[in-house]
Amino acid sequence: MLKARSKAYWLFLAPALLGLLLVVIVPMLLGLFYSFTNWNGLFFSKTVGFSNYVAAFHDSGFMNAFWFTVRYAIVVIIAVNVIGLGLALLVTQKLKGSNILRTVFFMPNLIGGLILGFIWQFIFVRVFAAIGTALHLTALTGWLSNPQTGFWGLVILTIWQMSGYIMLIYIAYLEAIPQEILEAAEIDGTTPWQRFRYITFPMVAPAFTVSLFLTLSNSFKIYDQNLSLTNGGPYLSTQMLSMNIVRTAFTNNKLAYGEAKGIIFFLVVAAISLLQVYFSRKREAQLS
Repeated sequence: MLKARSKAYWLFLAPALLGLLLVVIVPMLLGLFYSFTNWNGLFFSKTVGFSNYVAAFHDSGFMNAFWFTVRYAIVVIIAVNVIGLGLALLVTQKLKGSNILRTVFFMPNLIGGLILGFIWQFIFVRVFAAIGTALHLTALTGWLSNPQTGFWGLVILTIWQMSGYIMLIYIAYLEAIPQEILEAAEIDGTTPWQRFRYITFPMVAPAFTVSLFLTLSNSFKIYDQNLSLTNGGPYLSTQMLSMNIVRTAFTNNKLAYGEAKGIIFFLVVAAISLLQVYFSRKREAQLS
């Protein structure tokens, strides 16, 4: 019986494992190998050692994209989690129409990244410009033609898209809190802030681990919104890491060099994600 169950288990698991092997593991290993060569997408004539990696760290465009992505990720991670938690606290109150609000807040996440970028491009270019012209506010004109406002345009787009999704994660943990504990604390005379700080916040700590991981990985991997909203402009000042890697490999036809950048990108995101999960778990243990 155990052997039969074991065979059935591996039989059902085999398609997923095969897909993982062919789509993720094999391409990653091949990419790692090609990053040490002068591969152009069709063939390679020699190995070049770590020269592609050294060149990446001396590439000003790659380093500018890296630091731009880091700044963007920090702002987005904080903003999305704060707003997502705030929305979750709002819709878990006994308010009329809270279910409708949940749907409304989550709906932006259903829109594809490219379409979302074009929608917000229209808002920033046409709507903001029209309002700025009508009210004589020059700050609202040319949002995507300026590196600073282009940065905030990407941030606003991501917050609008992801906050509703992160809200659902916090809702799941908020609704799992026993109401008896909150009611007992209220009877004891605690304020809403005290109940949130000493009861709600520690009990939703696991949600922070999940939400921080999702927002962190998504912030570093963003590509389609960056492509459709700013296309890296003006003068590549809003180009993010993913776009820089894609352009290196497929626009400049330097696939081995692009592979090296991709491996660096993977290692950085993996290291940051693992550290985030480790410290978040440690913080959970302290709060529990």
